[in-house]
Amino acid sequence: MRAAVVHSWGDAEQLRVETVPDPIPEDGEVLVELRASSLNWHDVIVRQTGRGFTTPSILGMDGAGTRLDTGDDTIIYPCMNWGSDETAPAKDFSILGDSTDGTYADLVSVPVDNLFPKPEHLSWEEAAALPCAGLTAYRAMFTRADLKEGETVLVLGAGSGVSTFAVTFGAAAGAHVLVTSSSNDKIESVRAIGAERGFLYTDPDWVEQVVEATGGGVDVVISGTGANLAEALGCLKPGGRIAVFGSSAGRTATFEVPMLYFGQFTVLGTTLGSPTDFGQMLQFVEKHRIRPVIDSTWALDDVVAAHQHLESRRHLGKIVLVNKAG
Repeated sequence: MRAAVVHSWGDAEQLRVETVPDPIPEDGEVLVELRASSLNWHDVIVRQTGRGFTTPSILGMDGAGTRLDTGDDTIIYPCMNWGSDETAPAKDFSILGDSTDGTYADLVSVPVDNLFPKPEHLSWEEAAALPCAGLTAYRAMFTRADLKEGETVLVLGAGSGVSTFAVTFGAAAGAHVLVTSSSNDKIESVRAIGAERGFLYTDPDWVEQVVEATGGGVDVVISGTGANLAEALGCLKPGGRIAVFGSSAGRTATFEVPMLYFGQFTVLGTTLGSPTDFGQMLQFVEKHRIRPVIDSTWALDDVVAAHQHLESRRHLGKIVLVNKAG
């Protein structure tokens, strides 16, 4: 089969499309002929740093394709060994494409329990765009932050895969969705998928703007930015909650502790989700006929350029690789 293989950790040019042996399924696994896969920031981090994994490596945690044992169209749940506890993953939790070969390939071998029926209304590209970002957004908003119809949610950093899903999911659930961005163009783009209003986080008083516009703050903040936790907390109304799924703006945050307890705020850590979350997310997507926002599609041969585009942060939505098998 053909696959994008990393032999040394580093920049995007370390990804090289080669012919490699087909994967051999272990007990409980099946082969999936991939029609499409999608890129995640996690892939970039692993490619750059290795995170202790070995090379050669085939990256990729998102994919959709055809089961070779049954011929069924399937979408891949990207988490391995979540375990039986819905509140948090087990100690041996891992992600497809880390210590195992991933979806930047014609074929991938995955546990049969990780395969779910592809939503019929989605194209292959849309289905491949859904797993990681859609699951992260769904668990953050509903399982963790318990967003309710009629509440107001602020999604920080419009443009990423997770944030665009959060906007779409929040609007579908009947919430009032607000966003922040550094770009008016991105704000206008996400207004088209359900955001009611946006704020430029480059404005020094953007927190005050949010509080004034909402008459006292929002019920929920969805944050993948990390370092601006103090500002995010400042956007909450008393008793509000924030779900943090990433740290794109920095790994360290500083805030005044009294604001946490005087505000009766709840800070929730989250990423990805359980098989139950994944199944519920797919049902939600099918019920509301949600379609992922796709920034662009690339051939597997163009994986280097696709990664460079992701790192440029100019995208809106998901970046998808279309496999030759599709």
